Amino acid sequence: MSAAPLEIPSRLARPRGSILAVLGGGLIVLALAAPFLSLAHSAAQGSEILPHLLAYVLPQALRETALLLAGVAIVVLGVGTGTAWLVAAYDFPGRRLLEWALVLPLAVPTYIIAYAYLDLLHPIGPVQTGLRALFGIANPRDLPFPEVRSLPVCAALLGFVLYPYVYLPTRALFLMQGANVLEVARTLGAGPARVFFRVALPLARPAVAIGATLALLEALNDIGASEFLGVRTLTVSIYTTWVNRSDLPGASQIALAMLAVVGAFILLEGWARRHSRQTASARAPARRPLRGLAAAAAFAAGFLPVAIGFLAPAGHLVVESAKRIAFAGLSPRLLDETLNTVLLSGAATLLTVAIGLALAIGVRFNPSERARALLRMAGLGYAVPGTVLAVSLLAPLSALDAGLATLVELVTGLSMGTLVLGSSVALIYAYCVRFMAIAVGSSDAGLAKIPPNLDAASRVLGHGKLSTVWRIHLPLAAPAIASGALLVFVDCMKELPATLLLRPLNVETLATHLYGEAARGTYEDGAVAALIIVAVGMLPLILVSRLQTRR
Repeated sequence: MSAAPLEIPSRLARPRGSILAVLGGGLIVLALAAPFLSLAHSAAQGSEILPHLLAYVLPQALRETALLLAGVAIVVLGVGTGTAWLVAAYDFPGRRLLEWALVLPLAVPTYIIAYAYLDLLHPIGPVQTGLRALFGIANPRDLPFPEVRSLPVCAALLGFVLYPYVYLPTRALFLMQGANVLEVARTLGAGPARVFFRVALPLARPAVAIGATLALLEALNDIGASEFLGVRTLTVSIYTTWVNRSDLPGASQIALAMLAVVGAFILLEGWARRHSRQTASARAPARRPLRGLAAAAAFAAGFLPVAIGFLAPAGHLVVESAKRIAFAGLSPRLLDETLNTVLLSGAATLLTVAIGLALAIGVRFNPSERARALLRMAGLGYAVPGTVLAVSLLAPLSALDAGLATLVELVTGLSMGTLVLGSSVALIYAYCVRFMAIAVGSSDAGLAKIPPNLDAASRVLGHGKLSTVWRIHLPLAAPAIASGALLVFVDCMKELPATLLLRPLNVETLATHLYGEAARGTYEDGAVAALIIVAVGMLPLILVSRLQTRR
């Protein structure tokens, strides 16, 4: 008998490669986590105005943030779950149109809807002007109209933009619920309302919790809408403390309070999903047909959120953009800002997707719990508001600049200024940390659909890991990777807080241009920039809508 081949060298080499992969992934995750470690260090430095912050700034910011989030939660939960049940459980004329149209408000960033409605609802805007003409009122002060710059209006507008975060997963889960469960409830005498509240909604609780958490995190990240509408949230307080008072430790301390709020949301979302059970069957629940007035009422109820969250602001932007272009044409500055936006977002997308794909591939070749933990840690930045991220980047980037300046001076004898902080590199770094979760998630999901036996067949044919990735993984996972890249690009383009605080001097993007015009009250000058952002933001929504409506 011939002796079996000795396999010790290959077995020894495998742990070594695994260790190197884990170390490489750990270094990447450390680079992504560095901003949050520096935030605590900066906050520990102490602030000269800390007594003022504790007495006047932080209590008001916490109170208004809590009230704003409570109002947003009421709107997104009511509208998101209601519309999801409407299109999943009932059949009426226009239902297919509503299925994808209800996603459209996500194309409108929160600061743009505030920008649009400030102009729409202004005393000399089209809404109040039309009402005065209808009732024969000449003086704008004689028309009783609610104050636009208020916390309730801000919460309502944010809610009508962010409810799709609840609508999308909840509708998908409603469609997954077994028809037998709902039919048994009806057989036992439960009416439509009781079936929804006692059976369908409890089963959909995990999706509702996830969607509501994402919506509230987005509301917490908002700076434009809150500031435009006069709401002093934690995000606005961080910005004013840093920019207006030049107090980085004080801004860091408020940012830590904001991170505590984020942590509470994540814990609350986990608590809401505890002991959750899902039911599914091969047969989807049958939709109840509606006719006549009931069908018209159902369509109107589903169309109203689309009208408030997308059609009204988008239509207003189209009209104002057309007026602006007809009057003065396209400004060369706007073209430069569009180019800046595309270049910054494109560079950040390439870097983010490359790192996310590398991490996901590393986990595929080394599917250990430690590697999976590193993959999850790499995506934590998505839960951190852009303002907090911008503040937390200052210390590590300053330290990096100091080290580079020392190195250059030792080698060349030349004195260098800042190379990273205040440059495009800092902003791209922030984008990468903030949206890494999207790139990691899409790459990991795409690779998970590739059967492991294809990797084994590739090794048998003599191909190494790089060849396997190039010939098998990338072609098969390309649709998922491309979808993630598109989402990262659009999110980078829409991101306002981090861009506002970290952009290089004299560099404007579409988002910062719009913010500046709204701050000055020159709404018509920012309409074209807002329309471009909304138009590009619709690209991933078209993709999501097509996937959602295939069922």
